This record gives sequence, C-alpha cells and structure tokens, in this order.
Amino acid sequence: MAAAIGQNPFNLTAAGELGAHRETMLNNELLLRTELGKPKRRGYGSPGEGFVFGRPNEARHGGADDALHGWQRTLSTTTLPFARKDKNADRDFMALNKAAVQNGLVTAGENYEFRATHDVRRKTAGSENTRARTRRIPPTMVFGISTRPSTPIFDLLEHKYQDKWLQQRRQQELANRKEETQNPILPEARLSQSAGPYPIQKRNPSKVYETRASLLRTYQNPVDPAPLWQMPKFRNSARPSLETFRSPKARELAYQNFGSDQISRKGKLGHGVYEPAVN
Repeated sequence: MAAAIGQNPFNLTAAGELGAHRETMLNNELLLRTELGKPKRRGYGSPGEGFVFGRPNEARHGGADDALHGWQRTLSTTTLPFARKDKNADRDFMALNKAAVQNGLVTAGENYEFRATHDVRRKTAGSENTRARTRRIPPTMVFGISTRPSTPIFDLLEHKYQDKWLQQRRQQELANRKEETQNPILPEARLSQSAGPYPIQKRNPSKVYETRASLLRTYQNPVDPAPLWQMPKFRNSARPSLETFRSPKARELAYQNFGSDQISRKGKLGHGVYEPAVN
C-alpha cells in the first residue's frame, strides 16, 4: 500500500515530510490522509509466512489419542484448555443488617462503619452448608417416565369389550322395561319415546300446562327496581351542602320546564341539541 501511494508515502500522513517518520504511521488510521480524487484505502497487512491462524489447543483431553492410551480419572484446572475462575460470592446485606441491629447500630453512619469492618457472603451452590441440605437419592431410584401397560391382546381376540358393551345395553333395556311397568304411559307418548333413550313422563289431561306463548300473553305487574344502596348516615341525616334553588316551588317549576324542553332535544336525558321539526 505504501509503494502505491507515491515515492514518499509519508506525504499522505499527518506528519508529512517534516518530523520523524516511523513505519507504524503508515498503518495508523488516525494519521493517514486521503489522496485527492481517490477513495481512502483501508486494510491490514499479512502477518507473514509461518503464521498459523486459530486458537492453540495445548491440552489433550477428549481426543482419539487419549481414548487409546486411557482416560484421565481426575481433571485439574491445569489440564483444561482454559483456567477455571472461582466466582466470589455476593455480600449478604440482610445478614449484615441483622447483625448491626443486634449490636445496637441503627443509624446510617454506624451501619456504614459496621459494613466496612465486617463481611458476610451469601451462600453459593457449592458451599458446605448447601451441600449438607441436599437430598440424598437412593441407589435404587429410577428416573424417567413409567412404561405404559401392554395392550391386552387376549381380550381383543376374545371380543371381550364387545361382550361387555352388549351386557351393559341389555341391563339398560331391562331397567327401562321395569320402569315402564311401574309407570305406564300413553300410546302416543310411547311412540315418541322410541326416538330417544330418555323416558317421557306421564301427562295429566285434566291439568293445563303453561307454554311460553301463554306466559307472554299474561299481564305482568310492573315492579319498581330496588333503590341503590346507600350508607345509613347518608340516608337518614345527610343534607346537601349547596342549594341551587331559592325555594321548593322554584325547584319544582324548574324540573317541569326541563321536562317540557327535553322533548325537542336529542339524547336520552334530553341534554342534547335541539332537533329540527319533522313534517
């Protein structure tokens, strides 16, 4: 790249021809300047011959060579390809606050000094106390889903399920016949009963039964809706804090005028705009 720029490649750098020239200036993007009429050249040079790309794998763990020579029974941090870092547990501020209160420290300054001189860490999954609380699994315990019971192939070959269904149907028919003998029904009702499995109750011809049409034709006395619930103190002794009418007569007259005026207004309550007259 430097040979293509010109005879003096440092002319296109921030230092120019003056000052000290170093080879690293030709690779520093902050010092390079764009040549007039040409795009800026960006890139990195090759590391040279003999350079191997990739990550070195110095540990021998899990390869075919190790499998043929025998596996290692114990693994240490030195045999792993990366160093295992022990993560520090977080501070247990709840335990620190409890200990501070037990010692009679309640102010913010006292708690700050107590935390500076005392340190309590939270228990991690690998701590000894946590390991002691883990439940021990018996050696005979089996994990997984239980096996589904096998299909009774002998019952299928002997048509046992069909015989069981026929037996249930026979018992149901016998129960229906026994009920018919105890509660006889009319012939026309027996014909309609054959269309469904449910028996029809006996009708009394002298009794008049109500239908939906007869219920709709009957007059229903109007019932006033129940009043809204109010607290007893507001129902008995409450008085308005503001009275906008001069007298009860003025209030009654105002509501009469409102009732006559809401006829020509829009809206359910008669508060809308006036609607035009309809011929």
